Amino acid sequence: MQVIGGCATSAMGILPHKDVDKALEMAFSLDIPFWPQLPHVSYYEDMYVQFSEHFPGIKIDEEQQRITLDTTLFYEELPAYLEKSADPDTFALSEKYAYVFHRFLEHDLSKYPAIKGQVMGPISFGLRITDEDRKPIIFHDDVRMVLFEFTREKINHQYRVLRQHNPNPIIFFDEPGLEFVFNSISGYTSDMAKRDLADLLAGIDGIKGVHLCGNPDWDFLLNADIDVLSFDAYNRGDVIVRYESVQRFIEEGKVLAWGIVPSHIEQIENETEDTIIDRLEGLWDTLVAKGADKDKIVQNAQLAPATCNLVGPRNEEAVEQAYELLQRVAARLKEKYRLD
Repeated sequence: MQVIGGCATSAMGILPHKDVDKALEMAFSLDIPFWPQLPHVSYYEDMYVQFSEHFPGIKIDEEQQRITLDTTLFYEELPAYLEKSADPDTFALSEKYAYVFHRFLEHDLSKYPAIKGQVMGPISFGLRITDEDRKPIIFHDDVRMVLFEFTREKINHQYRVLRQHNPNPIIFFDEPGLEFVFNSISGYTSDMAKRDLADLLAGIDGIKGVHLCGNPDWDFLLNADIDVLSFDAYNRGDVIVRYESVQRFIEEGKVLAWGIVPSHIEQIENETEDTIIDRLEGLWDTLVAKGADKDKIVQNAQLAPATCNLVGPRNEEAVEQAYELLQRVAARLKEKYRLD
């Protein structure tokens, strides 16, 4: 397995579309296609709900669109869960929870240099999902231990499935919650996060990717045992390039997925191929001025939309424009740097 760079295009899984065929068409328009998550098609396509399948104690209120953990039910279901956890299929994505994933697998995936999957990150899930007293479940020691083991098995099962269709899959876990573990309101400390994340990464048997759109302590991620870091370069790029650890990350052959094309209509209507390329190369030039090798930066780069867009105005139109602009930008950069 290898991590594909060279300004290859990819994206995170969430799309605002209600048309499954259109979403898949967009996913397959990229160099590294992904299976879309479409929460506007079904509540079970929401990344938090999708991740929760088979986790003990989970209650899903589809009508109120709410997911919670019942701690009494957690302990009641835990023995049966632990027994079933020996069966890898316990961690499979069913059609009810991931219909589009199964549609994705119906396509010929072997012709692509790589394919991409994703899961909800355990830190974000643990901070977002609460118990009956509205306490985030990450603060329950027993629940947190099961949560990280559960995540590892979910990722490894998805790897096994994707490898049946393409020899070079990569799975990202989406961790918006990492932005909050470094501030005073979380209560889940950075030391705890580092320990738990390191244990999780050590148990993953494939390429390891992390995505987030926020602004965490980037050193934390750049020094973690990951192979790809996907981030919002359009809005946060000037922050991340200040870190000395970025250069080391690239020199070690790891890949940065630069989310350089905005997906909100008020931003993308003010951008062109030239302005996006200028913005991206300006970030690269900042790294070069600090001693990074330009060829390595380019060779170890993927290009992506900056963020998802589920609720913004004209969101489907904006995302489609972003994908089109992304591909034009990538084509020009590949030609300029002779990457094809």
